[in-house]
Amino acid sequence: MKILKVTDAAFGRYGRVVENVDFTGLVEELKKTPVPGDVVYEPSVEALEALPVMEELSRVIYGEMPIQIGYCNGHNTRLNALEYHRDSEINVAAKDAVLLLGLLTDVEADHTYDTSKVEAFLVPAGTAVEIYATTLHYAPCHTGEEGFQMAIVLPRGTNYPLKGSHRKVAEVRSGAGVTDEDAMLTAVNKWLIGHAEGGLDEGSFLGLKGKNLDLED
Repeated sequence: MKILKVTDAAFGRYGRVVENVDFTGLVEELKKTPVPGDVVYEPSVEALEALPVMEELSRVIYGEMPIQIGYCNGHNTRLNALEYHRDSEINVAAKDAVLLLGLLTDVEADHTYDTSKVEAFLVPAGTAVEIYATTLHYAPCHTGEEGFQMAIVLPRGTNYPLKGSHRKVAEVRSGAGVTDEDAMLTAVNKWLIGHAEGGLDEGSFLGLKGKNLDLED
């Protein structure tokens, strides 16, 4: 699979490199977080949110909205799923990592998506990128045996457990897809399109068509 850099013009459809915020302290603190053999995600980490960059990100990037800073660390080479939010997500790499990205505008009317449209982008260590709300994304991929460490910045409350009632995939299925986006909501502000080979929880919407992409193929 061809891997482009986030400085490539093609990345402009999915996001941008963030250059108006100093992430040095965040990267150094992120290096202290664990890197498991699989993938772990923590939506809010006190040590990261105690840094001065917390206030700066809220003010400069999110227009004074309340935010959270967590991390996604580990080892991964596969796509497995794609998700999206109603807002941008900031990713800050402490180690080189690859993001597998798609466009929400390429999702079909039944909410299925062809994985052949996914593109891969290298985020070098020390680099921060804004992933737009219209960009499909999921867990990063590692580039070496040391795994990846990625700070994840989102509006406060994102990716936490749902409290209300929502539609179920089985209730709204139409062919391979679903007719109601609400059935794809798996956490607060998180809509998920999974792959049948992605190892997702039972009841997840499995709308990714084509290969479960793997950087090792």
